[in-house]
Amino acid sequence: MIRDQVAIVTGAAKGLGRHIAQSFVAEGAKVVLADIDIARLEKVAADLKKSGSDILAIKADVRSEGEVQGLVSQTLDRFRRVDILVNNAAVVTHSHWWSSPWPQIRDMDLDFWRSVIETNLGGTFLCSKHVLPHMRKQSSGHIVNLFGGGSVKTVGVCAYVVSKEAIRVFTRYLAEEERERNICVVAITPGSAIATEDAPAEVHRNFPSLDSLGNGLVLAAEAPMELSGQLLTLKDGRFEVVG
Repeated sequence: MIRDQVAIVTGAAKGLGRHIAQSFVAEGAKVVLADIDIARLEKVAADLKKSGSDILAIKADVRSEGEVQGLVSQTLDRFRRVDILVNNAAVVTHSHWWSSPWPQIRDMDLDFWRSVIETNLGGTFLCSKHVLPHMRKQSSGHIVNLFGGGSVKTVGVCAYVVSKEAIRVFTRYLAEEERERNICVVAITPGSAIATEDAPAEVHRNFPSLDSLGNGLVLAAEAPMELSGQLLTLKDGRFEVVG
């Protein structure tokens, strides 16, 4: 059970991150919301506080080690511990469904590549790095990394997919490093593209909504140690290990 546990959710101002935060609040967790979009972050925090939940909203860029350190420090100042980290913050390509496709490699600026890799992979590394000392002191914790994919036939998804495949490998290695300290590290995939609140009507007609995820991320934050290091997907309310 995650009731009264302290969870940090990155990228919490919208989309999947907001859904995760709402799911955790519904289960009685104390939730730290982190994002760079302060206006939307404060709105999400205000909405969640209406239920009487213990919420802390922090503007943080996961690409910055200093800001990540500040995020963890403020969490500890408020709650004294960190039980769950959800590495959700990401630069996501929507060229699968709407908007302009991302550039192909031959046309891609180095700064664009760096932005995707440093946010998706680098942010996962930095947030994990800075919560781990505190989880190790507790000899407990869950780190949940978000995984996603894309067809090699889809133009413009390379940088995103490279970052996510690297996160899958990162999950496996980190899990082994921390297994003896009872820290469970998993990657989870929604199993398909999800229509978030900013998606156009056509996307909502053709893809599952956030509600289709149910409490899957809550279950990931409760995953048993025998699943540590695995890439998981949720089907019919149960985890399946992705081969």
